[in-house]
Amino acid sequence: MEVKANGLKKEEFHHPNLDGPTNPMVTPLLTDLYQFTMVYAYWRAGKNLERAVFDLFFRKNPFGGEYTIFAGLEECIRFIANFKLTEEEISFVRSSLPSNCEDGFFDYLRGIDCSDVEVYSIDEGSVVFPKIPLLRVEGPIGVVQLLETPFVNLVNYASLVATNAARHRFVAGKSKILLEFGLRRAQGPDGGISASKYCYMGGFDATSNVAAGRMFGIPLRGTHSHAFVSSFMSPDEIVDKSIRSSDGSSICEDFVSLVQTWLSKIQWTGSLRGIFGETNQSELAAFTSYALAFPANFLALVDTYDVMKSGIPNFCAVALALSDLGYKAVGIRLDSGDLAYLSSETRKIFCAIEKKFGVPGFGRMAITASNDLSEETIDALNKQGHEVDSFGIGTHLVTCQSQAALGCVFKLVEINNQPRIKLSEDLSKVSIPCKKRCYRLYGREGYPLVDIMTGANEPPPKAAERILCRHPFNESKRAYVVPQHVEELLKCYWPGGSGKAREELPPLQEIKDRCMRQLDQMRTDHMRRLNPTPYKVSVSAKLYDFIHFLWLNEAPVGELQ
Repeated sequence: MEVKANGLKKEEFHHPNLDGPTNPMVTPLLTDLYQFTMVYAYWRAGKNLERAVFDLFFRKNPFGGEYTIFAGLEECIRFIANFKLTEEEISFVRSSLPSNCEDGFFDYLRGIDCSDVEVYSIDEGSVVFPKIPLLRVEGPIGVVQLLETPFVNLVNYASLVATNAARHRFVAGKSKILLEFGLRRAQGPDGGISASKYCYMGGFDATSNVAAGRMFGIPLRGTHSHAFVSSFMSPDEIVDKSIRSSDGSSICEDFVSLVQTWLSKIQWTGSLRGIFGETNQSELAAFTSYALAFPANFLALVDTYDVMKSGIPNFCAVALALSDLGYKAVGIRLDSGDLAYLSSETRKIFCAIEKKFGVPGFGRMAITASNDLSEETIDALNKQGHEVDSFGIGTHLVTCQSQAALGCVFKLVEINNQPRIKLSEDLSKVSIPCKKRCYRLYGREGYPLVDIMTGANEPPPKAAERILCRHPFNESKRAYVVPQHVEELLKCYWPGGSGKAREELPPLQEIKDRCMRQLDQMRTDHMRRLNPTPYKVSVSAKLYDFIHFLWLNEAPVGELQ
């Protein structure tokens, strides 16, 4: 058994101990039929073993912005680590192709795996830009062709929703807590699980999705809905009224009466008189019951009936009763109404009660807002002024309502060491040929200045040395850059039979931390919501010349009659 330089046996090196993709539906059959028809045609022509290089990239940043978060790499690597067609799958492919397909092709399918495929990738969680390859995939064209659809599928939504999450984080600011509440509105179970994972990566703090919490270690948050509040009719329904103090030293036998006492106190307090009148007693019963169940984690949804006339005074009465027993209520959630006004008024009341009754920290209790929030509504709240500490965001976040897809593509750039180009009358759809290396050039202040692609055999750019950066298609757009720091972007995440060292797949928290660091490194004008400055993506002078040489070589010459 062959042993590689890093001490791993060849078989182990090809198949590291990686579980399959999160979703068991991600199999070699999760692809478009034309991938199998092409592979049959390659095989029939004797081309299936030819060495090909494909780039996976996107053409335009989403949501009208000027940056994207790359996500989905781990799922791609898990997919190829376990890539193997079963007999049942091969039988189905046979039944789906024309009956004249030769038996030898299906024998070929039985033998293929990704042991001779190499994958070079930008680190997951990185800030990325159009045209730069997120993944470079090298290997026999018959195998790599079958990776196109699943790879694009695994990267497309993951990167889109991670970017959406990062945009929400940017507009909310670092101090706010962001909660992903999108499971019920997501596009099916896989959409829900993926959204929870990649929103966390993009900067959210927690999710309501219990399955995602278990699978990925994401913190969970959630209390109760309007149904819980409206299920109660009166405090008389509460049978067990006793509660032990937080230090365990005593038992309050009638917590319900303690709550009622506090409600009366705040209703008759001079500074609050005229604000609080009669409250909904069924709501009070629900809050009291919930506090009895979760005295150390009491957070109430206060808009079932009327926020200011009922929800807030009822919550405050329960929170003050808990305080008598050594507990500290968490706060409230607002799910409707004028969130700027209601949060500000609620904060005033919390502070007034803290001052009147001398309850430390009462004025700083958390105010969470939900109610169909989006990047735009959070921006509007910021401009109006508000007292919201946490945002629970669902539909707009996980469905990416403002843009349905990122538009990743997977293009052949080289075969048998011969560069290939895809031409189009639409300049944005012209591919950048040949196997490339990609670098990020940083300026004196530590910000990224430009990303540059070079041919695979060109010498890499060096810090403190001047390099000409050219727009790949516009000859007048060019600039010299003297970088203070140079970072190579594409790293080997799946070495195949090359014997190269393989980058380890980091845990989700590490990917999230990288994402936050990279976003912090970006210039603010690239990040702003309105009219952001485009980030420059360039090619070396040598690659520029080669692109245009190949373009002229491949484009047919017209003839005037």
